Amino acid sequence: MTVPHALHERIFVALDTADLAQAQRLVAATRGLVGGYKLGKEFFTAHGPQGVRQAVGAAPLFLDLKFHDIPNTVAGAVRAARALSPRFMTLHASGGPAMMQAAADAAAAGGADRTRLLAVSVLTSLDDRDLGAMGQHGPVEMQVARLAKLAADCGMDGAVCSPLEVVTLRGLLPEAFALMVPGVRPTWAASGDQKRVMTPADALALGASYLVIGRPITAAEDPAKAAGRIVDQLTDLGAP
Repeated sequence: MTVPHALHERIFVALDTADLAQAQRLVAATRGLVGGYKLGKEFFTAHGPQGVRQAVGAAPLFLDLKFHDIPNTVAGAVRAARALSPRFMTLHASGGPAMMQAAADAAAAGGADRTRLLAVSVLTSLDDRDLGAMGQHGPVEMQVARLAKLAADCGMDGAVCSPLEVVTLRGLLPEAFALMVPGVRPTWAASGDQKRVMTPADALALGASYLVIGRPITAAEDPAKAAGRIVDQLTDLGAP
């Protein structure tokens, strides 16, 4: 997978809202300043595929629905989602090899412009204590590595990971395996509910392929100015 050279194209704005009008305003304000938009379960449950089309139009879409079900069901969901032409789509690596392989086969039917599948290993809101409470073996970085390696072996195109896991995964996985990194906050923004965070420049320097940035842009008084400020800082720091 080729990573865009233009820095702004590597930023996906998380439209974490169920308000269609708000999503449309944010897209209109930042179109051309970022690489695309992430829409998740909250918005999709409220508005469905038609709402996604109305919100992002022809802009690159990261459809973050985190599928996790039996293989046939997930494969069917991937085929159905192709109608929206998402650039990226997520599923849980913990769904297992058969599920991921079925999803990869369904995505491959889309040809050269097919949707790229990203595996979710450990949510960025979780830490070692949370894993222990769920009976999973930690530390977080080890569990992320196990599931990301499994995802690569099963034909996934990349993974969603914390910026703190980028270096580890870059050392384990093929160069073409994309790393989509949330939990990214510029120095002037609060960390919110993300427990494992890093600045955009640092995340790219360590090997992130794409960045997911939400509230530093969407909650800003001027979202366009905030997006431009982030890209300018990346440029000034010589981010790769």
